[in-house]
Amino acid sequence: MRVVPAAIIASVVASAAAVLPTIASADEPRPAASSGWVATQSPGFYRFRLGDFRITVLSDGTAPRDLPKIMSNPDVVRASFVDAHQMLPVELSINAYLIDTGTKRILVDTGTGELFGSTSGDIVANLRAAGYVPADVDAILLTHIHGDHSGGLSVEGRPVFSRATVYIDRRDTAYWLSAEEEAKAPANRRTTFEQSHKTVDPYVKAERLKTFDGPTELFPGISSLSEYGHTPGMTGYMIESKGQRLLLWGDIIHATEAQFADPSITIDYDVDPREAAATRKRVLTDAATNAYLVGGAHLSFPGIGHVSAAGSGFKWVPAPYEARP
Repeated sequence: MRVVPAAIIASVVASAAAVLPTIASADEPRPAASSGWVATQSPGFYRFRLGDFRITVLSDGTAPRDLPKIMSNPDVVRASFVDAHQMLPVELSINAYLIDTGTKRILVDTGTGELFGSTSGDIVANLRAAGYVPADVDAILLTHIHGDHSGGLSVEGRPVFSRATVYIDRRDTAYWLSAEEEAKAPANRRTTFEQSHKTVDPYVKAERLKTFDGPTELFPGISSLSEYGHTPGMTGYMIESKGQRLLLWGDIIHATEAQFADPSITIDYDVDPREAAATRKRVLTDAATNAYLVGGAHLSFPGIGHVSAAGSGFKWVPAPYEARP
């Protein structure tokens, strides 16, 4: 039997003590359960590979919403949550996606920034936790202009992403940045017009906003797909590398429990509810038929999975968790 010298044992013990957390002894006091501490989750990011690309899903937090109160067919929506054993109001995930192609870092949506309160606004913190900083982002692709997608562009009137150029379908800027459209918009949209100027205008002034017109290849392996209805220019982004595909579809779904089964259900935030419903049916049909991965802005984090046909509707199939992507 080999005898390990005492000096080596002492060195190993000292090294372990330096990196391991202190374990409280049995007689040390524990904080009371009602001591007023606020629980937060661990950093919200999730990575996986798509061909040669590295995709990082970034959580911006959540937006609590009593969905039956703001969706069509409220009785059906409420029943779907009861059937799924989900409480209302539900906390809707707010997800954004960083695509690292190896040469460029492209962010799809930016979360809420300072607009939505204490349960969200975590994109920058989680970007840093994932090993990036805002200045690493070369381009930002907005699915649409709404506070939970474009709100993180600027804080206190200053751009958050100092190097990034913003890309968006021209129909959304023509609507949300238009004084004429704002003047004739219903009262429940006025806040969105105000927030749009607050967060998007700094990039317009810096000449770092570019618009495109419908389906467009923006970067190698990254193309826009028109998903109009929820907003005039809502856009999905198809990401493809080595034959693998991922559609980042923005706000096709808000209520997983209800809208997969019945795509005709709309939400008050839809600018054109009829077109939004038709777009949802078309996008879900294509995703189910062609079996590519999907990333949803409001599907429970990380919101990655597949769409499957189910009777007259569809169902959501979350992708298995990958511990070593």
